[in-house]
Amino acid sequence: MGYGLGIDLGTTFTAAAVDSAGHVEMVSLGDRTAAIPSVVLLRADGGVLVGDAASRRAAVEPDRVAREFKRRLGDPTPVLLGGAPHSVASLMAHLLGYVVRTVAGQQGGRPDRITLTHPANWGPYKRELFEQVPRLTGIDHVGLITEPEAAAAHYAAQERLDDGAVVAVYDLGGGTFDATVLRKRGTGFEILGSPEGIEGLGGVDFDEAVFGHVDRALDGKLSRIDPDDPGAVAAVVRLRQECVLAKEALSADTEAAVPVLLPSVQTEVRLTRGEFEEMIRPSITATIGSLHRALRSANLRPADLGAVLLVGGSSRIPLVSQLVSAELGRPTAVDIHPKYGVALGAAALASGRSGLVQATRAQPVPPPPLPVPRVPAPREETRELATPGFGAGTPPPSLGRAKPDASPGRRASRRGVVVGLCAVAVVAIGGVAVAVSSSGGSGSGSTPPATSSETGTPTLVTLPSPEAPETTHATVAAPHTNPPATTKRRTPPRTTTPTHTTTPTTTTTPTTTTTARPTT
Repeated sequence: MGYGLGIDLGTTFTAAAVDSAGHVEMVSLGDRTAAIPSVVLLRADGGVLVGDAASRRAAVEPDRVAREFKRRLGDPTPVLLGGAPHSVASLMAHLLGYVVRTVAGQQGGRPDRITLTHPANWGPYKRELFEQVPRLTGIDHVGLITEPEAAAAHYAAQERLDDGAVVAVYDLGGGTFDATVLRKRGTGFEILGSPEGIEGLGGVDFDEAVFGHVDRALDGKLSRIDPDDPGAVAAVVRLRQECVLAKEALSADTEAAVPVLLPSVQTEVRLTRGEFEEMIRPSITATIGSLHRALRSANLRPADLGAVLLVGGSSRIPLVSQLVSAELGRPTAVDIHPKYGVALGAAALASGRSGLVQATRAQPVPPPPLPVPRVPAPREETRELATPGFGAGTPPPSLGRAKPDASPGRRASRRGVVVGLCAVAVVAIGGVAVAVSSSGGSGSGSTPPATSSETGTPTLVTLPSPEAPETTHATVAAPHTNPPATTKRRTPPRTTTPTHTTTPTTTTTPTTTTTARPTT
């Protein structure tokens, strides 16, 4: 007969449950308990130890053991074990493979379907990485569900919930915290609002607080341990385990003792429940703030809740239920083994029994998309600016530049036009000068030639020919050999009209000038 398997790969502990013919029960994975530590040790010979065996061996080979690696899922930095890098997904695959093999050996066959749980505040990137874990193990027919949804399914199997009842799941596990609000809808659940959580908060942080208390009691001796001393490192590993046991003992007792067996000191540090609660009170207050935000995102008040489900091993701390009840004013529901509730609910969902189907999340209506300005593609610009006649592989003219002339003849033609315009301008200037000269004379009708100075020496002006495109300016003949006049005024000479004037004759040589003298 087939069965469904639910697995909770937690940060500090891993648990599994099976659902066979409607009966849900935990599977014993450890030596003395159902759950095993989420610890993986890779030996030098290639062997892999998981759970209790890895924890025992960790004191001898501390550089080859991995703990709390679930927290590092999504971190691109690999985990170094024995100097070799390993991904978090591969370490979780070792843990998952061990659980499936152990359960298959006890049940006499592989499960029909497996459901894995994960924190509700994981984004798409971490969920995608988590989906690689069963593929690395070679396991098919695996479904994913959030831990609060699995806890709500287990609670619904234990307590009668009316249709429309609203519950909040307060999940304080070993490495993460989740706060989720759900409503019972027919045969399933509907997540209201957005789940809230604190990813870096859990039982391991409380263990570290106890370890810090012991270090302060020893005047910082733990901080000065030589990391290259194998005996000292092994003693610190055992001390951390004692701190965890002391934390758990304070849930039922008001005082606990932490034995310290270091090479340099052997003593005992006492810790009371009041001291421990003062250490963790700010963290518990932060979790209640996340629960309030989850309620506000669902547009609900604490009075709308039927109950608050306390899930996770750290929710057994008495301060948790006290603060939650005082802040929300609602009753709290705690399972006998709160860290097993997620695995039990996942097993029920894996079997697909009626009334315990996977929760569906209400999708909010997305806002209308903002208008995006249309920017023409570069290829379209190229087609518009392309010049006919360009062959394949020839780039079009650059933007903002003039197109090059097609031939040198066109450039010569343009240059001739410029030269012609210059010639017209020179002729016009000469005409203006002649008009001015004639207006300043005696009115006899003869026009004196333009002179370069008051000496009356005429100047030969040669206009450029259009056949010589390289000449773009007027050429002035060389002046007379006599010393130039000191006055530079270019005005007509104020002399009497000569009785006889001979028009100057010019030769073809530009530097030669002929001047006619008047007769006496």
